[in-house]
Amino acid sequence: MASSTSLPRVGSDNRLLDALGMVPGVLLLAGIGYAAKILERSVNAYAKAQHWTFPNIEYVLWAILIGLVLSNTLTIPKVFQSGIATYEFWLKLGIVLLGARFVLADVLKLGGISLALVVVEITLSLALMTLLGRLFKLKPKLTSLLAIGSAVCGVSAIIAAKGAIDADDEDSSFAIAAILALGALSLFTFPAIAHSLHMNDVSYGLWAGLGVDNTAEATAAGALYSDAAGKVAVLAKTARNAMIGFVVLAYAIYWAGRGQAERVTNKAAFLWKKFPKFILGFLVMSVLVGFHWFSKGQVTSLGNLSKWAFLLTFAGVGLRTNFREMSQQGLRPFIVGALGEILIACLTLGLVVGANRIWGL
Repeated sequence: MASSTSLPRVGSDNRLLDALGMVPGVLLLAGIGYAAKILERSVNAYAKAQHWTFPNIEYVLWAILIGLVLSNTLTIPKVFQSGIATYEFWLKLGIVLLGARFVLADVLKLGGISLALVVVEITLSLALMTLLGRLFKLKPKLTSLLAIGSAVCGVSAIIAAKGAIDADDEDSSFAIAAILALGALSLFTFPAIAHSLHMNDVSYGLWAGLGVDNTAEATAAGALYSDAAGKVAVLAKTARNAMIGFVVLAYAIYWAGRGQAERVTNKAAFLWKKFPKFILGFLVMSVLVGFHWFSKGQVTSLGNLSKWAFLLTFAGVGLRTNFREMSQQGLRPFIVGALGEILIACLTLGLVVGANRIWGL
């Protein structure tokens, strides 16, 4: 009797210990985020006082840069790792809260345009990565993982596909390393290209949401351009993320047909399992705001909370990007990924420019 009642207590203690174990890493994320806000204000104020011609570097970039410096110059102690890994939770929370800053009509309009462009982007990305993988003689399942990651939502898509197509750990590691490295580079290249082309906020946000793979990097790339571009980037990327279940299901069926993956018996259950649930939260929040469930002050507070959630996310993006570790994964996946991402960036830029001319974004 006593032994049976002790089992739940052990589980509860373990969950409590796990939660407490995340505290140091979460505090580190928050500390980096707060330091980024201070740097933004201090550097910009000092430059203004000295009459310098100095670019307005926002907290987004400072948070990423601080994280990058720490992760690439120091060995982050293990005690911080579980807390740093929560950056994905803060990302999803930030996206849900960001729904409060969207009018439902904007979601339907931009979401519809985004979804149409996403279908084209996914088709082109899958075809390009598959072709490049074959040309460079990568292993077929590694090629599939790179194609899925570049087409849908980066690391999340690779992780979702790994089990579905029964890929090796080595293949997924190669694919993840390539996607992470290229995602980090996009933070610096996308805004620079957009500024040189004088893109408006909506067009650039769509491009970032379509052309950058990981949700965290797409969100950051948009926010680096402007707050408005960041919102559109999240919306476009959310539409893209919604397709993950369909893409992974198609690859699972393909590899199962070749006898190299477990057969999918219940397609509806598979799609629901792979569907990113935070997208529903984003839509629900937008609907609630559209029906005036929140006051203006509450909507403003929810929007500010989303910014703080993203701040922890951006700190995590920098901390989890270690170029030394990525360089050990091999060269060919990076070459395939880089060539593919350059072509996809160009193609999605063309799609957005075309959409701007047709719909007047």
